[in-house]
Amino acid sequence: MSTASSSLFITLFVERGILMYIIDLRSDTITKPTPAMRQAMAAAEVGDDVFNEDPTIHRLEEMAAGRLGKEAGLFVASGTMGNLVSLLAQCGRGDEVILGDSAHTCVNEQGGMAALGGIHPRVVRNRPDGTLDLADVAAAIRSDNIHYPRTRLVTVENTQNLCSGAALTVEYMAALGRLARERGLLVHVDGARIFNAAVALGVGVKELVADADSVTFCLSKGLAAPVGSVVCGRVAFIAEARRARKVVGGGMRQAGVLAAAGIVALEQMVDRLAEDHANARTLAAGLAELPGIQVDDVPVRTNILYFRFSRPDMTAGELVARLAERGVRMLALGPGRIRAVTNYHVTAGDIETALATFRAVLA
Repeated sequence: MSTASSSLFITLFVERGILMYIIDLRSDTITKPTPAMRQAMAAAEVGDDVFNEDPTIHRLEEMAAGRLGKEAGLFVASGTMGNLVSLLAQCGRGDEVILGDSAHTCVNEQGGMAALGGIHPRVVRNRPDGTLDLADVAAAIRSDNIHYPRTRLVTVENTQNLCSGAALTVEYMAALGRLARERGLLVHVDGARIFNAAVALGVGVKELVADADSVTFCLSKGLAAPVGSVVCGRVAFIAEARRARKVVGGGMRQAGVLAAAGIVALEQMVDRLAEDHANARTLAAGLAELPGIQVDDVPVRTNILYFRFSRPDMTAGELVARLAERGVRMLALGPGRIRAVTNYHVTAGDIETALATFRAVLA
């Protein structure tokens, strides 16, 4: 990121009359749109998307489907909406979905599949590498019995947020796909950060989702667009997902102004994700050297790291508060665990500053 560009993104706030530079590591969702995105949004050609008449959304959906090797795409407001409409389009009320106990769909989406779709979650354990043991998946598939719900679908998350941003490999996804096909099941990938996975593994994103019947990915995380996700899959599936999007209130009108930023995100922001991964590795290595800190996974695989903090005189929440007072923001998750996520606005220099701030606070 050039100096001219970065000057547009510096986050400042006034604390006790002092102008402070903020290094925000709470999430990659905090990123602001790039100058190119803002220009594209201002110039976007738009139409009514509920009438399927927005040309910029059409372009984004076609581009996204092409990048993922799928037939069609659907622009949605968020990753949570993308996962929900994908399940609603492929499962009926009383059907069952197999998913991990650390999956976003299990932990962070208010149980939407059950609350809104009448879909039953069949939860199995996520392993530390983010995968579901295929033997556990096979054992969770219901037999044909009137006492049981019908197993319809398996969903996995790639990268797996709560497993330190773990990237599920092409080989694992192929093995999961074979199992699903043998047992007559569908596969959905919550690919919120699927491009992070592809960059980290050095593979094409098409390869990672080749065995998926449906996949959703976020434009508004590492790719830095302000709003939106895209669901991709077969034409017939997307038609059903479009109906589901409407019933959950996701029908948008002149949303091409948002899709325009998504197009720029796909064109310009994918390859640079490697910078975020490198910064996360540097941060993890530096934190691992500090007393009282235990990093969950070194080296970090993508842009997410979790670490545990244990000191008798300070909780994780207090540590995060003291860091924030000095301009470094992270998320405390419970009394002893903290998350940091590198993103477009965090430079290698910012990582060194953050580590120096840690050392000062811990001293």
